[in-house]
Parts: sequence; structure tokens; C-alpha cells
Amino acid sequence: MALVDAYSAGNLLVPALNREGVECVHVRSPEPDVNMVKLKFPEGFADDIRHEGDLAATVAALRAWEIDCVIAGGESGVELADRLNAELGTPGNGMSRPTCRRNKYEMVLAVRDAGLRHAATILSSDADEIIEWAETTVGYPVVLKPVASAGQDNVMACASAEEVRAAHDRIRSSTNRQGQINTAVLAQEFLAGTEYFVNTVSRDGRHHTAEIWRYCKRRIPGGHIIHDYVEPLSPDDPDAQALESYCHQVLDALEIHNGAAHAEIMMTADGPVLVECAGRLGGGAAPQILSRSMAANQIDLLAFSVARPDEFNRLPASLHRLLGHTLYVHLVNPDDHGVAPAHEDMGVIRALPSWAHTVLMHPEGQPLTRTVDFPSQPGYVILISDDPAQLRADYEKLREIERDLYTGHPVSEQTLADPA
Repeated sequence: MALVDAYSAGNLLVPALNREGVECVHVRSPEPDVNMVKLKFPEGFADDIRHEGDLAATVAALRAWEIDCVIAGGESGVELADRLNAELGTPGNGMSRPTCRRNKYEMVLAVRDAGLRHAATILSSDADEIIEWAETTVGYPVVLKPVASAGQDNVMACASAEEVRAAHDRIRSSTNRQGQINTAVLAQEFLAGTEYFVNTVSRDGRHHTAEIWRYCKRRIPGGHIIHDYVEPLSPDDPDAQALESYCHQVLDALEIHNGAAHAEIMMTADGPVLVECAGRLGGGAAPQILSRSMAANQIDLLAFSVARPDEFNRLPASLHRLLGHTLYVHLVNPDDHGVAPAHEDMGVIRALPSWAHTVLMHPEGQPLTRTVDFPSQPGYVILISDDPAQLRADYEKLREIERDLYTGHPVSEQTLADPA
């Protein structure tokens, strides 16, 4: 099989596929995620094919390897993976609306045309047009974002015309995470409620839910919305069935028939409404850690669907089940300046009773900016415990530790234990 742009969660898929006896080749798209290419590239590929824009040449190279499946290893690989599957005749996704799994405006139109709840949305290169739409249609706040990006890239909640103009100018004057110029800006109504994400794996149009998580986010100065932490939703929760059912309908609307998907959904007073859905793995996965607290994870489930499709198709639609209590905490640098912590600086966090895993996203000593999105966060920490009270106490302690963690003079365990 082939993976396109395996720089983020896709790099965790390689060992999972290898364990299933599946040989992988890699395809590099011409416009990979400018942030993810900085991460360590995985070993284990039989070949590394560079797609230079000539689809026929890349298809020929994959046919030489007798590729029977192409999967997006990250957001930048979604459209190319779909096109390659269509040309190869391998299991892929529907191509009647080939951009709807990347272009968020086309995504809304596909969901609308399927008769599903959707956010009021406008796409415009004119800030005044968005302001008029907001003031006559949905009111403030409104959410502005690039039409095709990922990782909270320039996602801003705007509470006034002035904030809309500032956000619009910022987005139009920047490129998205694939280095593409933002020629227009997407604006959507602000959805009030609780936000979740649902990670799924599909094969031959049959959808299986691996995980459902609840977001806790913060709005910070400048209109940015950042992740604080996420926690898994119990399948017994009253919202779980509605979220899963709606998500599977969204997958049908977007013609996601094969592979992984990561759907962000707001549970509003009227029911679930799509925020956006990506036709790829969810980010920040740590299957070897999460298997301690969850019965299924998206990485291993996707590998299973590739290696043993008949067995996969016999699985129940709902696979998520909790074995323990988990918090996935996003590290946040609150200051305009900072320094990426060293391994030894993180010892005070590793000493927390519920600590399970840490990923640091920047090299030790590298300057940090204020956290406003996924690429600017210092990393993340996974906490796991049988005791939810312990989990909450460790989360609060972690945020306390962060007050000094990025200053270059982090606190020690002894200082925390005996501040005098």
C-alpha cells in the first residue's frame, strides 16, 4: 500500500501496518504541510516516490509496486490520495465532489445537499461582504478561517466589524499550512454548544467509530481559539449515539467510503452540527499509550482495515469503549516569548501520578511564540488514571508548572513541594 505525506499521524501508521505484514511505499506531494515536514520522518518504507504534478507518472510508479490501497498520511495528502485511488482503481472515496474533503466551503455544500444540519457559511474575498452577511444574517460572533487548512490555522472568532476586517486581512495576507495563498476567507456562524471529535475508519462504505472525544477550548486575545484539553466520551453518554449517527451521515455526504476520518462536531441545542471533517487520521495519536485506557484506537483500526478487510467489515459499527480515565492536555505558552523546555525540565511533569506520555514539538532551547494554534503549541501530555479526582488534580498542577516552564528557568519538583 502507499501513504501520501506521512508526516503527522501517518508516521504512526507505518509500524502498525508493518505489524500486520503490510509493505508500504511513501508518496511526497508537491505541497506538504510546512509545519509537519519538520517532524521526524518514519522509517520502514520500501520506497519514497516524489509526486511532481504528473499524475500518470506517479500512478505508473505505484503500479510497479502493485499498490492495492492509497491512504492520506496527513491533511496535505487527502486530495492526492483520492486522485491516485481513482486512477489505480483501488478502494478510495467518491469523486463526484473531489474537493469537498479539503475545501471547507464545498464541505458545507455537500452536507447541506444531503439534508443534514450545517453551519450558515459564506466564502468571500471581501471583508465588507462578510460583515454585511454577519450583521443581517447570523449576528456576532462569527468564525473566520482559511477555506483549506488544518490545525487551528488562523481560526478566529470575531465579535465586531473591526475584528472581522483584522482577521480577514490576516488570513488574506498569509498562506495556509500547505503554503498556498488564501485568496478567499470562510466565515461561519458561531455554533454554541459543546464540541466533540469523532475518529472513524471506513471500508467499502461501512463506517466504524474508534473514538469520541470532548473538546475543552479557550478563546484568547486576538480572537484565537486554542485547545486546552480533550477527554474521551463514554459510549453511555446521552450524546454519544447522536454524534456517531450524525458523523456517519456526514461521511456518506462527503463520500468517504474508505480510510480514516476525523470529524469535529458541535452538539448544539438543536442537535449535532458539523464544524469540519477531514478525510484522514486525527492528529496527535499515541496508540501504544491510549490502548491503556481505550478499547480501540484509529491507527491500529486503520491498519487492520487494510490488512484484513473481510474481518474488519464484520466488526460492529461502534468500537469505542473506555477502560480508564484520560486527559489529553495541550501545552500552552501564554507569553509572547519563550523557550522550548529540555527533557530534564519536563521531569516535574513526568512525576505527576497520572502522567503517561509527553510529546514535545520543538527542539530543546528553540524560541517559542505565544500559543495561538496547533503549530505554536509546545507539545502535549497524556494523563491516565483510575481516579478522576487524581486526573483533575494533576491537570491543575500541570498548568501551575507551565507558569515557569517556558521561561528558560523552569521550576523543580523540590520547589513545588517546598516553595519556601
